[in-house]
Amino acid sequence: MKEDLLFHEVQAFRQPWVWLPVLGVASLFWYVFVVQILLGHPVGARPMSDPMALAFWVICGLLSPLFLWALRLETVVRPDSLCFRFFPILRWRKIPWEQLKEYRVLTYRPIAEYLGWGIRLGPHGLAYTVHGNRGVQVVLASGRRILLGSQKPEELVAALDRARATPAHGL
Repeated sequence: MKEDLLFHEVQAFRQPWVWLPVLGVASLFWYVFVVQILLGHPVGARPMSDPMALAFWVICGLLSPLFLWALRLETVVRPDSLCFRFFPILRWRKIPWEQLKEYRVLTYRPIAEYLGWGIRLGPHGLAYTVHGNRGVQVVLASGRRILLGSQKPEELVAALDRARATPAHGL
């Protein structure tokens, strides 16, 4: 329920440098779709078949931009757990307090340490990032490390501190 949220952050890929290549490719296939499919004029010296042009238009012209628009990292702190998801790729992941050993604000180098943003494996464990170079490093009782990218890492850590300090958790 929304009323028991101590922290909620949604981050999406809205950077122009991410969108330019996607929209560039999409616009090429929109052009092929309009000229070849709608107007009936083959495009290029060796035009692709109409079914192939239609398939590429659906995948590259429609689905890829829609997927990128929908892609987002959502982080939530509840009284009983830390939850996150990378929608629409991953379902909600819940980390109950008894599995959470430690956490801290971390500044990292996205390109050098993780080869970019998204779901990545790097020196600080598995990372879920969208943009920027800050986040919260979480260490589980098992020793597994997770980096959650955040534009508000101090607020996220403060919410984790508040949640873990409640008497119901005995911490």
